[in-house]
Amino acid sequence: MDISLSGLSWELKGYWPYVPIKEKSMETGQTLQGVTDWIPAKVPGGVHCDLWRAGLIEDPYFGQNSLKCEWVENRWWMYRTAFPGTLDGTDLTKERAILIFQGLDYEAEVFFNDESCGSHTGMYTPFEVDLTGKIRDENRLVVLLKGVPQEMGQIGFTSRTFTQKSRFNYKWDFSTRLVNIGIWQDVKLHLRKEAELSELHIDTDFADGKGKIFVSALAEDFRKESGRGERKQDLAVKLTVEGPYLCESEDVAALKGMARDGQKARAAAGGEKPSVRVSLTVPVKDGRIDETLELNAPALWNPNGCGLPWLYGVRMELTEGTAAGGRVLDSMEKKTGIRSLAMAQNEGAPEGALPYTFVVNGRKIYIKGVNMTPLDHLYGTVTKEQYSHLVTAMVNAGVNLVRVWGGGLIEKEEFYDLCDENGILIWQEFIQSSSGIDNLPSRRPEFLRLLEETSVWAVKEKRNHVSLAVYSGGNELMDAPDRPCGLENETIAMLLEIVRRYDGRRPFLPTSASGPREYITREKGVSHDVHGNWRYEGNPGHYELYGQSDNLFHSEFGMDAVSCVKSLRKFLPERSLRPTPMTGDLTWQHHGEWWGTYYRDCGIFGPIEKTPENLELFARCSQYMQSEGLRFILEADRKRAFHNSGVIIWQLNEPWPNASCTNLIDWYQEPKTAYYQTKRAYEPRHVSLDYRSLTLSGKTSMDVYVENDEAAFSGRIRALVRTLSGETLQEETLFLQVPENGSVCAGRVTVEPREGEELIFITLLLEADGETVSENTYLFGTKEQEVLSPLRKTPGRVELVRYSAGELAGGRMALSATVRNAGTRAVLDAGAELAGEGYALLGGDNDRVLFPGEERTFHFLAIPKRCGGFSQAQNSGGAPALKLHWL
Repeated sequence: MDISLSGLSWELKGYWPYVPIKEKSMETGQTLQGVTDWIPAKVPGGVHCDLWRAGLIEDPYFGQNSLKCEWVENRWWMYRTAFPGTLDGTDLTKERAILIFQGLDYEAEVFFNDESCGSHTGMYTPFEVDLTGKIRDENRLVVLLKGVPQEMGQIGFTSRTFTQKSRFNYKWDFSTRLVNIGIWQDVKLHLRKEAELSELHIDTDFADGKGKIFVSALAEDFRKESGRGERKQDLAVKLTVEGPYLCESEDVAALKGMARDGQKARAAAGGEKPSVRVSLTVPVKDGRIDETLELNAPALWNPNGCGLPWLYGVRMELTEGTAAGGRVLDSMEKKTGIRSLAMAQNEGAPEGALPYTFVVNGRKIYIKGVNMTPLDHLYGTVTKEQYSHLVTAMVNAGVNLVRVWGGGLIEKEEFYDLCDENGILIWQEFIQSSSGIDNLPSRRPEFLRLLEETSVWAVKEKRNHVSLAVYSGGNELMDAPDRPCGLENETIAMLLEIVRRYDGRRPFLPTSASGPREYITREKGVSHDVHGNWRYEGNPGHYELYGQSDNLFHSEFGMDAVSCVKSLRKFLPERSLRPTPMTGDLTWQHHGEWWGTYYRDCGIFGPIEKTPENLELFARCSQYMQSEGLRFILEADRKRAFHNSGVIIWQLNEPWPNASCTNLIDWYQEPKTAYYQTKRAYEPRHVSLDYRSLTLSGKTSMDVYVENDEAAFSGRIRALVRTLSGETLQEETLFLQVPENGSVCAGRVTVEPREGEELIFITLLLEADGETVSENTYLFGTKEQEVLSPLRKTPGRVELVRYSAGELAGGRMALSATVRNAGTRAVLDAGAELAGEGYALLGGDNDRVLFPGEERTFHFLAIPKRCGGFSQAQNSGGAPALKLHWL
């Protein structure tokens, strides 16, 4: 039995370092005071947020306020609470009670009833204190956090790292310096039973029509210690497997309901499965059980887009004796999925390359991934609803894998549960990352000890999740510039041994990237898993670099863009609400120094005057270029399946509000245009154009590709070449047979712009099964410089034709908006966003090219916000209003 102490009344007080130990001045004998009074605190949480709620610091996410908060990490902080000897009807004074802190960040000493219970270092490994016989009628609990270690940020020396503290807090390109300190996970009392199950390990496999569930656990016998005398009966474990179940979130279900009919039918395929229940009882031998259960023709767990993520419940009951009706001493329950998992060599891979092709249930899976950062600098304040929204956004975009980055967190259990339930594979990195000056894994003894402790804990904690697909030693670890570490590195070899010992079946990659070269290059035969780049490489440089790459896997790359103006207004002061290069405004620089796009965007769309009236124009131009550049990378890699076996975009989210960054969704849960471009590029059947420049210089031929994750099909492609006014200059039809789970070149489209025509649109429509299954529009110009600037000669105009809003369960709203291009020229990224607060918006589609007179209907799900931390964004009800946007 566990009793949470997190909901107790907690208080917090700050001190100068060491003052709580000394208490009184040796010179005067006076009691040494704190730097704050006692203030209310939330557990789990973070010190900064408690200080903000108490009015002791300003919102660190507004303007440059985070600079004013850096004193917080240089103080010691004391939490205190009290509780009676009886909680939840249980007399704790008579129990064997273990106090468990699941996340102390970072160095702590714990006091119970004024006595020290010991010290702890490390934010991931739990700290346990045996309180048996120490609990009184009234009890005081104090936690002293001794500042934060001075660890490396993004720029530094990996070889000198010495902690297992999340490093992004110390300043990264997408974050500020705001180093968390506090109790970031649950605090509880565990009341020990007469015997208990622990060290659970569940794994599954599927072969020859049979599913296997492997279960092992320790069974610890405390009956003698509990006062019941000598053991009279041996222990046994009753195992029960029941299912299958679908546990997809209601948000995911609602969004799937908005899909096109064909997509909806495919998503629902196999949606009915007969229920099964299998039980057996096995004796405990040498303090443990190891058992395998078999199921005939089980419902399989599938990654998003490849079927449904069926789960089975596994229940274990620790009993006295093997006979039915034996007394149950302890029980555990866990959901798992049945699937096979392997890594295979990529097609045509160079000799010696690692395998990068994920094979699930015997089928190759093209990875359509995203990298995630922690959701907030104060990760203890992140709510389950925030995790749910992030995973829902992944599912909606067609993502099938998320990389949990080594400079961030080993996330909370609820995130991994959500990935299990919604079919998102996980690439889990251990807590190591590059530092720029050197990137060599640390060999400092204190670091290796903490890394081993944390990694053993992480593998044991996360191995039971069916979504966990691969471990990686860390982010961008290199033994020389541009040369990733391999398995021969001593630190990497230690992690591999931990995975083999405590997991045993999952793949392990030495680091991300891996292979001969770290970064993408034009050189042939050396790009295995590569990183880069993160910015637009110019016209035509961008298209030449990515269009000619022969990488096997692309686990990190991105494109930057300015955030939505609605978001900018929340954290930028009035004087900064204007277009600017990063060097032109210190507040912009503070919120995204590396990611200025002003000169890039002016170089494509023409000069943008730095006035407040042009902020929306700047944001729209910036977001268009992010989506254009990102689309090309995704399509250039995917058309080479399975020589290239996957892409992982940097990055889906951000831990604080950036004015400009490489994220697809901002801190306020507002999607950028690139989110919907990614959703289209990740669709199961996708049509794309292969080109090498945005500038059409005379007659130009371009290949047309179809990428397909599904069964083979026959179809046709209609290619429309149109002008800015919407006039159709040419139309071609390509007929094709598309192979199962692969890509094919369908033919070529040849375009010769009409004299005087400055902008040309090419729309590709893939038709199959009686419907348009993919639509993709590209914009080209005929100028060498400021290639898309003619778009701005005439203003565009989009109007709302129809709007409806209907209530769904849980306060959600189903929105439908029909928009029309009411102007004389085509517009880019015509779509909608929420005008107000309280909801997060995700759509089946958004941000499309719209030609004059054309109408399009968008369907959205408005999800009530339930955010923690400095946002505190809550939903107060009422129908949300939409605001149209376009370029």
